[in-house]
Amino acid sequence: MQIHKILNNNVVVVLDEQEKEQVVMGRGLAFKKKCGDEIDPAQIDKVFTMSNPDTNNKFQEIVANIPLEYMLLVEDIITYAKTHIGKKINDSIYISLADHIFMSVKRFSEGIVVKNALLWDIKRFYKDEFYIGQKAVEMIAQRTKIILPEDEAGFIALHFVNAQMEENPDKVEDMYTITKVMQELSNIVKYYFNMEYDEDSVYYYRFVTHLKFFAQRLVTKKTYQEESEDDLLDIIKMKYKNAYECVKVIKKFLVEQYDYLLSDEEMLYLTIHIARVTNKNCG
Repeated sequence: MQIHKILNNNVVVVLDEQEKEQVVMGRGLAFKKKCGDEIDPAQIDKVFTMSNPDTNNKFQEIVANIPLEYMLLVEDIITYAKTHIGKKINDSIYISLADHIFMSVKRFSEGIVVKNALLWDIKRFYKDEFYIGQKAVEMIAQRTKIILPEDEAGFIALHFVNAQMEENPDKVEDMYTITKVMQELSNIVKYYFNMEYDEDSVYYYRFVTHLKFFAQRLVTKKTYQEESEDDLLDIIKMKYKNAYECVKVIKKFLVEQYDYLLSDEEMLYLTIHIARVTNKNCG
């Protein structure tokens, strides 16, 4: 295995049999070596192959500037998450999570603590991902002796939620906004009906899932449109009167706060989900 490019003493780029780049890590792997030299397979700790060329370039930039220990830690966290979540995770997670964890530990070591205003909602909306965040904080403590606050488990959870989304896989700030929108709409429903959610019910799970993809469309400015469902909407309005009145409140809120106009299709499906999750008029 020959060195194609040297990123630092511990990280090099090689070419596989198809002439595609692979990032290879190992302590002292490139020490006193140059491009074209052979590397000792026994020194290799990890090999990364990124399918997307742009992701590959960004990954190489990140690993060149982050200590090997953090990259190995991040790999272990992601491997654990893939096993626990059981869903496809975009390769961009290696970039965003490595940068986030490295900077978080650095900030915390300097006495800087960043509060997570949406921590409670992250726990509520993304239970699996928050569990991964908690495990990640434990693993960080084991490796670095730095005990990060629970807020960081929430931030890490958002990285994993984001890496499962098809749109904007490397914009975690959008995921934060998406969660905020979910929080706002969930609260509107909660206070409109003066109720508490049954967070273990299948209707609540479906409602949260609908809110997540709706909020994603709002943030990315993509309105959901299908063939006209006017007749069905009229039927739903009559059957689920309370839920539809709640949707009208949401519609007004979205126009005022986000300059976003709900389509008839969005009002239709939101009404159905609200009716089910509130158990109002849904016999």
